[in-house]
Amino acid sequence: MTRLLPLALSLAVFSLTGCKNESTPPPEDGRDFDSGDYIEPGAYTGTVMNGYLSQARVWLDIDGDGQVTAGPLEITLESGTVVTLENGEPTALSGDNGRFELDTSELQLDATVGPDLDPRDYALYATILPGRTIDQSRGGVVLDKAFMMSAPPGVRLISPLTSLERFRALAGLAGQFEANATLADAFRHSNPRQDYLKAGDDRAYAYARVFARFLAAQFPEGTSEALANGDGTERLLDINAIKVLAVAFIRNAATLVQRVDEAAPAGRYQNVDIDAIELPVEGLDLLNPVVLATEVVFAHSEDGALPASRSGLERSAELAYSYNPAGQLVRIEANGCMAPSMQELARLANAGGEMAATGTQWLPSISASQLSMGYLQEDGVDEVLEIDWATRTARFYTTTDCHPELAATDALDGEPARSYQWSLNAGRVLSITDGERTLVPDYENASETFLGYRLMEDGVELAALDLTGELVSCLDQLDDADQLPPRVVSAQQSYQFSGFEPQPDLFETLLLEFDTRKERQRLLSYSFLDDRLAAVPELDGQAGFRWELFYQSEDGIIEPEQPNLIEQGFLTLHTRPQSCGRNEDSSPGALFARINRGYKRLSEILAGGVN
Repeated sequence: MTRLLPLALSLAVFSLTGCKNESTPPPEDGRDFDSGDYIEPGAYTGTVMNGYLSQARVWLDIDGDGQVTAGPLEITLESGTVVTLENGEPTALSGDNGRFELDTSELQLDATVGPDLDPRDYALYATILPGRTIDQSRGGVVLDKAFMMSAPPGVRLISPLTSLERFRALAGLAGQFEANATLADAFRHSNPRQDYLKAGDDRAYAYARVFARFLAAQFPEGTSEALANGDGTERLLDINAIKVLAVAFIRNAATLVQRVDEAAPAGRYQNVDIDAIELPVEGLDLLNPVVLATEVVFAHSEDGALPASRSGLERSAELAYSYNPAGQLVRIEANGCMAPSMQELARLANAGGEMAATGTQWLPSISASQLSMGYLQEDGVDEVLEIDWATRTARFYTTTDCHPELAATDALDGEPARSYQWSLNAGRVLSITDGERTLVPDYENASETFLGYRLMEDGVELAALDLTGELVSCLDQLDDADQLPPRVVSAQQSYQFSGFEPQPDLFETLLLEFDTRKERQRLLSYSFLDDRLAAVPELDGQAGFRWELFYQSEDGIIEPEQPNLIEQGFLTLHTRPQSCGRNEDSSPGALFARINRGYKRLSEILAGGVN
């Protein structure tokens, strides 16, 4: 399901530059329309089309945010001088045959201020207004669905085809159509920037029409309704949402082209029933959140002695995280070895698979096998975790010997080394099993960051984690709390861990520790027992383990709405809990492992999976 954005959004500025080359006027058939000379000051004309579209909102996106920006709009010149466009970005409604004319007179500057702003340096956008925009090429049909189109800087024809080129650039993908073999073949004899109606190019027109259908199908319904009641100047989608829409278009463009080709009887594209073509519509997270992209694990000691100092640990595994356009984690690839966690799978399933909705995202769970480094030193992926949210299953594949209880396979497909299955009730996980053990979540006093559980095998309880109390704050005891170091224990929550024989003495009293300043909830540390981790010969983990988590610094936060992203984690021995209110700004010295994490926008990760 598409996640809708609120009407009031904070806007990101995305600077765009373009080509300034002059060329000859366009030929009669409309080819190379974009290369027409721009001569007359104050007027910037062009055409918006699927068929020719009148009453579409067109604007010159000077500030690069993908929305109509009203005046006054401040623009910083290369010299550093700030100029103000009192009327904002040039905008107009298209007229007959899709023609539009933008008043760019404000872009002419006094010579003492700086050179004129050239409209060819900026991308054009057009939004179809439901119930108002008319497709004149289809007998005056009034369009009932909104969608957005664009064109590269300097191109004055806006169509679904120029939109594909423009959106590729917006997503950070080089090239126009030649990067994808299907698209390169489709446009081998067509110029995507041409007026395909004037040129009589039925094939390009068929592609444009199916692209327009897809763009309309992906456009958020709530935004479409708002446009039906407005004039297209409303600021409804920010640049992050537009990037997700752009990547979704790019991901599916080749499929759409193939389906048009298959539907063209004997290559007669004028006879294609565009409305009968099945669209590969995807759910989108238009918030375009920041999500976990990479993780590097340091858990190898050259001399075999663990725990070791921070500098004494060597890189042992590298993980890459993949997502679908809805923001659901669908795949983890490891060069080296990893350790899937049923507790984290359950927590993620409670968020519908959407990593960003978990707040802290994936709590660390690593393989400490000293064999991992050997696999890392060889090229290629060694282990994979695939997640299918529709069937509530996950499959783990390994070609390594890092897991004594699992049989390695020759390939990362076919029969998995281990499968996970979970059941839901009212959107929450009832239980999750790996075929041998079953984890039953306990939601008493649980938060989105941490939950209790029972670990069962053949109906026998192996271990249990009980959150025995609610979060207790000591924030009011801290003087000048916001002036303290980045990592301060300002709240604690008691829990019990049982089921291990013998139970370590220090595991009688346990506390989760949080930093709750600035209305955040950052889990700083937690202790645990893990028989599989303790079984690694190099680890002396009989006293239990402890994760110490460090988050992005204030100047390193990518997204203010997502401040609880773990940057580093340190695996050390469990120690006796201490009092609330401590400054915990230094990393521990004796380590079994550490992790470093990297994050990206969802659209960036999605764009990395297309060509």
